[in-house]
Amino acid sequence: MRVIEFAALAALSAIVAAPLPAAAQALPPLDNVDAPEPPLPDPAYAPAAPAPQAGQTYTADEIVQAGHGFFGQISGGLATVIEKAFSSYGEPNGYILGEEASGAVFGGLRYGEGRLYSRTVGEQAVFWQGPSVGFDLGGDGARVMMLVYNLPSLSQLFQRYVGVNGSAYLVGGFGMTLLAADLTYVVPVRAGVGARLGINLGYLKFTEGPTWNPF
Repeated sequence: MRVIEFAALAALSAIVAAPLPAAAQALPPLDNVDAPEPPLPDPAYAPAAPAPQAGQTYTADEIVQAGHGFFGQISGGLATVIEKAFSSYGEPNGYILGEEASGAVFGGLRYGEGRLYSRTVGEQAVFWQGPSVGFDLGGDGARVMMLVYNLPSLSQLFQRYVGVNGSAYLVGGFGMTLLAADLTYVVPVRAGVGARLGINLGYLKFTEGPTWNPF
């Protein structure tokens, strides 16, 4: 948690007006984020990739069970969000459990750390950081579960994932968005409104070690 605590202070005191990548700049602002079920992107968007072999993916029951143990008493709406993710994107071949801190003054920064669980590449400590366009002022900390799809190797995870416009989904106190990079994509699931969905207008960069550079 020391990395997250220092990152939260750094995010609030070192907000910069650096331009987002062209892919992120092209994404229009989200509309109606307070609606109970904002639209998900067409499942056909999901990048075409070879189907994982049997036994390499996680079922919805396995993910929900892991999420209940991770989020604890606040996990009431988790099953509904996981069901929506599985109906849109299928079974992931990995997931990340971790914690993150973020701060925003219209433009924001986000830092996090957690652990990747995958039947194809094993377990690995991972870190992430990146800029986002937020909708409020201040900072927050949250637990987050990320579903990882089409991850062929550990090295494939360590790159930038850009938010997909229209992928915001809110229900039961949980928010979900879609991030994509090449054939691999990540679905972060966060508890509470504090998630801000700002990441949908930015990107996350995954790294093997902690870093203060969000870009």
